[in-house]
Amino acid sequence: MQNSATPTHCPYCALQCGMNLTPAADGTVEVTERADFPVNRGALCGKGRTAPAVLSSRMRLTSPLVRSGDGTLVPASWDEALDRVAAGLARARAGHGPDAVGVFGGGGLTNEKAYALGKFARVVLGTSQIDYNGRFCMSSAAAAGMRAFGLDRGLPFPLKDVPRTGCVILVGSNPAETMPPALRYFSELRANGGTLIVVDPRRTRTAEQADLHLAPRPGTDLALALGLLHLVVAEGRVDEEYVRERTSGWEEARAAAMAHWPEYVERITGVSVPQLREAVRMFCAPKAAMVLTARGPEQQSKGTDTVGAWINLCLATGRAGRPLSGYGCLTGQGNGQGGREHGQKADQLPGYRKLTDPVARRHVAEVWGVDPDSLPGPGRSAYELLDALGTDIRALLLMGSNPVVSAPRAAHVEERIRSLDFLAVCDVVLSETAALADVVLPVTQWAEETGTTTSLEGRVLLRRRAVTPPEGVRSDLQVLHGLAARLGADRGLEKGFPTDPEAVFEELRRASAGGLADYSGITYRRLAEENGVFWPCPAPAGADGEAPGAAAGGETGPVHSGTPRLFLDRFATEDGRARFAPVAHRAAAEEPDEEYPLLLTTGRVVAQYQSGAQTRRVAELNAAAPGPFVELHPRLAARLGAAEGDPVAVVSRRGRAVAPARITGAIRPDTVFMPFHWPGEGRANTLTNPALDPTSRMPEFKVCAVRVEAVASY
Repeated sequence: MQNSATPTHCPYCALQCGMNLTPAADGTVEVTERADFPVNRGALCGKGRTAPAVLSSRMRLTSPLVRSGDGTLVPASWDEALDRVAAGLARARAGHGPDAVGVFGGGGLTNEKAYALGKFARVVLGTSQIDYNGRFCMSSAAAAGMRAFGLDRGLPFPLKDVPRTGCVILVGSNPAETMPPALRYFSELRANGGTLIVVDPRRTRTAEQADLHLAPRPGTDLALALGLLHLVVAEGRVDEEYVRERTSGWEEARAAAMAHWPEYVERITGVSVPQLREAVRMFCAPKAAMVLTARGPEQQSKGTDTVGAWINLCLATGRAGRPLSGYGCLTGQGNGQGGREHGQKADQLPGYRKLTDPVARRHVAEVWGVDPDSLPGPGRSAYELLDALGTDIRALLLMGSNPVVSAPRAAHVEERIRSLDFLAVCDVVLSETAALADVVLPVTQWAEETGTTTSLEGRVLLRRRAVTPPEGVRSDLQVLHGLAARLGADRGLEKGFPTDPEAVFEELRRASAGGLADYSGITYRRLAEENGVFWPCPAPAGADGEAPGAAAGGETGPVHSGTPRLFLDRFATEDGRARFAPVAHRAAAEEPDEEYPLLLTTGRVVAQYQSGAQTRRVAELNAAAPGPFVELHPRLAARLGAAEGDPVAVVSRRGRAVAPARITGAIRPDTVFMPFHWPGEGRANTLTNPALDPTSRMPEFKVCAVRVEAVASY
């Protein structure tokens, strides 16, 4: 074990906060401030401070597990475990074809692991059936960004620009709980004289900081954005010169917005006309402004159009592709951005290339040393893949995800997982999904391995190995290497799956070269020396992308410095213009009725993360957030006869969840809220609706019809 401080990054959210890790003699690991990293400037939330707790061998898996004859999971050697996985995958492929094997990844995997997993699925298994849980994160924002700008990167500018703008509209985001170190940017914005507008059906800790809080009915963010754009037009606030010179499609988008007059929008959303007018005044008054969205508007069956409407507001007012202005998405998962850029998404190849593009297929196939025609086409999206388990898909390899807790309609997903012929799970802990597996492979985690991630800013970062993993644990790259050797040794495919992360990154650089997400000019050396590099960062022709002034391969000109700010000269579309989206409000996939008269929305709490598979094992975090709850307005609680802490049941068309009542005036009377970090009886995703956005294939996590019932005990 090392005994000096190692500068690295937190394993949790997409801020990827900088920290120092120092192993102690007693086997614990100390976290200390790393003030040199510009994003968090030393600040850490409780999850970051306690992250090393899960490194303890007492909390995690340290031996492969295989399903025994009596149905229990028992320890096994690595050779036996890998042999079983290879046999299970091969058996399904031989009996039912390549697409009978599925691969499901995670937004917490490093770029190297995401890249290798996508390559493994397409080259070794030959399957099209690969997607990842990042589909549940920001896919609607990604689709809308691609449609409008020709490129998707969470933020097209660094976070440090936020305090310097004039106004921010923060839509469906609660950074006070989801990424606390980021809240300072909004506090600094207000301290500098700027204003903050928060759009959220709950008066969250973030909304408490706002100059204006708009609390729309869940599922009506699209109407709200259209109503604001209507007022921009009606009040003569359109930047006509900008629209004429830098955009296309305005007339159609304008006509759609004009059908959403303020009084109509007030009836749909519950946001009053005076509040709508005040929001427009605040947004348009300063020279520069931003709109930032998160899961609230994105996790809807119309999430792509909803984000598109907020982008329209930016474009009509000239607030995109200009300094200190623009639209951005606050990515959730630690590597949600990089995870989809490099090949574990159903329709994409490394470098954010389209799997259906013949030029892209040729480029990547050449790097991989395979025939482009051998690469499968696009497969199912995440929920559709999970829904096909046990029928079309007979075997599944799963890395870094826990869909038994995190997927919508979770009881159904659990049933589909149980129906598989074979399931292999790579994880740090025995998650609820891993507990159902035929083989569980214990893998290294953030502080035990080196690799890169891409933050919500589009900043590629180097997470460094700080401690030695326990004996009996291997990296995901070693797992893929071992499986490739067993499944493709006759073609030498195992040689294409190195176990050294830097070697994988060097191949990723070549595969991404020339793509939208071009990492070819980025090296581990640069990441260490420059505290990260913003993509796109192409390499000079003939160079290897070394640090400025040190390019190898002869005199090739200056090395690209990275791109902190996108679109200042032109957008990434063919004609360089941003595209308006002609969108109109439509109802949620499931609206309240007599049987289910309320709306459920879900989200996170500050002390837990995602499915909670790791954070629920940390005593300090569990003390702060020990279990699920149902947030109710006092009027609704009174109708139920429920007091604070009383058990209540939330029932949807998909199931029933029970948790204690938390009574607060901070939520709308027609809405209930549940956090989604827990399994069992309080599993919020038992209730959620898998209705999919037609473009992004994002499920409608954020709104479904429910009723609430008092229960005697539980």
